Amino acid sequence: MLEYASYALVLFSLAMYVVLDGYDLGVGMLSLAARPERRREYGEIVATAWDANESWLILAGVVLWAGLPGVYAVVLPAVYLPLTGMLIAVILRGLGLEMHSAAGGYRRGWALLFGGASLAAAVCQGLVLGTVLTGPHQRDGVFQGGAFDWLSRYGVLCALGLVAVYLLAGAAWLQDKTEGWSRPEVRRAGRALLVATALMAVVLGLLLPAADPQRFALDQPLRAVLFWLAVGAAAAACAVAWYGFGQRPDWLPFAAVATMTVCGMLGLLALTAPVVVPSALTVHQAASPHSSQLFLVLGVGLCMPFVLAYNLYAWRSFRGKYTDPVERPLPPLPVRTRPLTTPTQSEGGARTVVRRIPLVVLGILATALSQDVFGGVADWIGPVGITVLGGTAMAAWIAGDRRDRRAGYFDADAEAESAS
Repeated sequence: MLEYASYALVLFSLAMYVVLDGYDLGVGMLSLAARPERRREYGEIVATAWDANESWLILAGVVLWAGLPGVYAVVLPAVYLPLTGMLIAVILRGLGLEMHSAAGGYRRGWALLFGGASLAAAVCQGLVLGTVLTGPHQRDGVFQGGAFDWLSRYGVLCALGLVAVYLLAGAAWLQDKTEGWSRPEVRRAGRALLVATALMAVVLGLLLPAADPQRFALDQPLRAVLFWLAVGAAAAACAVAWYGFGQRPDWLPFAAVATMTVCGMLGLLALTAPVVVPSALTVHQAASPHSSQLFLVLGVGLCMPFVLAYNLYAWRSFRGKYTDPVERPLPPLPVRTRPLTTPTQSEGGARTVVRRIPLVVLGILATALSQDVFGGVADWIGPVGITVLGGTAMAAWIAGDRRDRRAGYFDADAEAESAS
């Protein structure tokens, strides 16, 4: 039964990622059509929690790799290209976001990079989803297809559908966090995206039986009840979102869109479970050994509350409408009241280098020995020794730098650079 706990962790992490990072990607895509003066505002809104939102994708990947390695063996070779494209887009997206906020020039280019990379990441994710739903070509758990099997008509439709979902989530989030759109603008844009998302959901749902090689057993009463309950809840949330766009309270559309997204995933789960890769690779067949499942469920299960706590802390810290920060003058630098009596720059730098060399050696030694320890060949030192050795090296590094800072070595370096 532990394999189903791992499967539940994967689904929960993916749902959190789609709901949370989905609005991040949606805001990024909407920034492509925004006025230049609004792009900075969109970027600042995303910057408050985008790294925490993407943590859920990492958790999903870790659980899938360690808990359901059979899925990795089939799916990963089938989606190498779109998955690599998604990773590159995520990196460029972070670069564009940070540089647009901090760079002095070429701000329009960095903003366009942020928006374009957001669009590319969403499209790549949709292509991966389409590949999983249509089933990679496999035989006995081994991928047998080609490098471009992910490029199918249904995969392209999945990409368009996911882009629509993310745009809708982004519009709902902007209504909650900004005052930039007037009520009529919010209503028109939100409802237009809602109609596009609903149409794409209907089209993808009608085409899924022909695209997916798996047979959907809706003749089973429990499966049919769960599926239609999810569809009904999604339709009700859609109606709430339609009413909420352009109306108060401003958080209502995003809550409705998040509910729609979760209900869609639950409906898909009701159709396909326990198959994880069509046409017949089940959770039990793809699972790792019991010991790995136990370690994974405990380890990742204990990590998830911390990620949730970080998300909640970020939401609480940045609750309310976004406002431009007030520029305040920096306080004057403290004036040194006694002369600098520390060694010269060359002496301080040499002393720091000499001290750090053995610490680096200790760190490399700890890393090398840990490969044997955690690989089951603990001849010289055990896990406790590795922990003590690495912790000692890190503590000595930090303590030495703090001592040098108090002694004035770093101040001497700064003064020498300013003098030159």
